[in-house]
Amino acid sequence: MADTVDFASSDAAAWRAALAAYDRRLAALEKPDLVPVDAFYRHDLPALLRGRDPDPFLAKPELVRLLQWKLSRGKWRPRLMDFVKGLDDAAVESASRKSFAALPDLRRAVDELTVLKGVGPATASAVLAAYAPDVAPFMSDEAMVAALGNAKDYTLKQYLAFAEKLQAKAKELSTGEESFTPSDVERALWSSAMGSKSPASDKPKSESKTRGKRKR
Repeated sequence: MADTVDFASSDAAAWRAALAAYDRRLAALEKPDLVPVDAFYRHDLPALLRGRDPDPFLAKPELVRLLQWKLSRGKWRPRLMDFVKGLDDAAVESASRKSFAALPDLRRAVDELTVLKGVGPATASAVLAAYAPDVAPFMSDEAMVAALGNAKDYTLKQYLAFAEKLQAKAKELSTGEESFTPSDVERALWSSAMGSKSPASDKPKSESKTRGKRKR
C-alpha cells in the first residue's frame, strides 16, 4: 500500500513518504482537538522546553496537554488524566528537571518521571521525546508492534529495547541528505499502521468508517 513501510525496510524514501502522510492520517481520525493538540506537542512544546535550557522543566499544565495528546492519538484512559490533573505543580517541575538532566541515559530519565502518579514509561517517553527526539522515541502501541511484535508490555525494560531499535533504525536511514530521528521513525510507523488498517484511512470518517493498560 502506498505511503506505508515495514520496520525491516531500509528504503529511506519509503520511510519519508510514510512520515509525510502523518498529518493527513492524523486528521482523518477526526478526533476532537487532536490536530491542534498534536501541533502543540510536536511544535510548541519542544520550543518551550528548549527555551528553558540549560535547566529545562515541564510545567503541570503542559503535562496535562501532553497526556491529552497521547490519549487522543491512542486509547482514551480517563483515570490517567485524573491522576495527572491531581499532581502537585512543583512535583512535576522537579521530576521533569531531574529527568531531562539525566539524558541521554534513558533508564534514569524514565525513572525520574515515573515517580509521578499516572506517569508510566509510555507517558514518560512522550515527555522525553518532546525535548530530545534524537534520543527518546514515544512508546506508541503501533510502533511497538512494528518494532518488537507486541504492545502489551509497558515496562521500562521494554521501552529501552524499543528505543534501542528505533535509534538503530534512525541511524540506518540517515544516509546522504536524509536525516531521521528515532521520533521520525515512530511517527512513520504510526502513520503506516493507520494506512494499513484500511485503504480509506486517508479519508475522513464521514466518508469511510474506520476503527481507529495499566499505568502508561
